[in-house]
Amino acid sequence: MVVGIGPGPFTGLRVGIAAAHAFAAGRGVPLLPLQGHEAVALAVLEAGAAAPGLRVVQDAKRRELFVTEYAGLDWAGIPVRTVDPHLAAREGFAARPGDVWPERIPAAGLVRLAARRLAAGRGFESDRALYLRTPDVFPPAVRKRVST
Repeated sequence: MVVGIGPGPFTGLRVGIAAAHAFAAGRGVPLLPLQGHEAVALAVLEAGAAAPGLRVVQDAKRRELFVTEYAGLDWAGIPVRTVDPHLAAREGFAARPGDVWPERIPAAGLVRLAARRLAAGRGFESDRALYLRTPDVFPPAVRKRVST
């Protein structure tokens, strides 16, 4: 079972990964976690885009962007990540001609990547959601006293 692990919003990733775990367990198949930007890069690079400096850029809300950079395809047809996913401020972000701004992650690309990784004997990502910012909610530092 192939699952995208992000980068993305907290709740959406948690729900998607939890559902994938349930389906994989129910079917008795392994979970194959992949980064969504890698599927976008695959589609663009297979279409013949200029390889050096390909950036996948997504709106992360809160005036930020998710950005991952790739150098091309390796011998197995898997995108080579040169800069891991990170947050960038929208203000002052310098767009480049080769940037790709996907509206969604292509599920078929995730499946093709999983097949290529399996065929090449490559590993997969951790099955934990790829969050690039800290959570908005924190447990209280001091417990409140309960009185009767």
